[in-house]
Amino acid sequence: MDEIVKAAIAKWPNVPHCYGWLGLDARGHWRMRDERIQALGQPGEKITNPALLGFINRNYQCDDEGRWYFQNGPQRVYIELEVTPYIARVTPQGLVVQSGAVLTDLQHVYLSQHGALLFENADILAQLDDRDMAICLEWMQLDDRLVSDDALLAWLDHSTEKTTSLYLHPPAQAAVPIQKSEAADLMKKRAYIASPAQAEVSAKTV
Repeated sequence: MDEIVKAAIAKWPNVPHCYGWLGLDARGHWRMRDERIQALGQPGEKITNPALLGFINRNYQCDDEGRWYFQNGPQRVYIELEVTPYIARVTPQGLVVQSGAVLTDLQHVYLSQHGALLFENADILAQLDDRDMAICLEWMQLDDRLVSDDALLAWLDHSTEKTTSLYLHPPAQAAVPIQKSEAADLMKKRAYIASPAQAEVSAKTV
């Protein structure tokens, strides 16, 4: 967290939290969501200013209730997550999430029924940007062979799951077994909340 942000929190400790105005989409774009956009249920306008993006990424974290937020000075701006708190891209440095962190020491890799690839280590749960799926397919091995599209579909269909082992072997990392799971299930396992705005409304109506 930036020192200027820490100082602002100390000076104004009781600023009300903000809900619904900032989102993270499935391709790692931060999006501004004004009242009209929220009412229409739309994703919002992509933020492109490099300085603002850097500020958000440096001050992005999770509270004790599993809600992700951006600490904007003294105010917490809670994030509406389309899928997971982090989105990974393939770069020359390896798998990198939108905050700039490099995904190393992968503990778990998952493939959803719809073909979304997800990564997990102690600190990060990330879904892969779908535009990079073709690259990651080249890192997959089925019984020590590169996986074909048909073989992958058969594995997802359960027809070969019990007799074959699917792995992801990213460059410069150890191979990791691929398991089946959905992003929503992994979010639930970690007790992360995708929509703090909805959770806040629900809490007020109880």
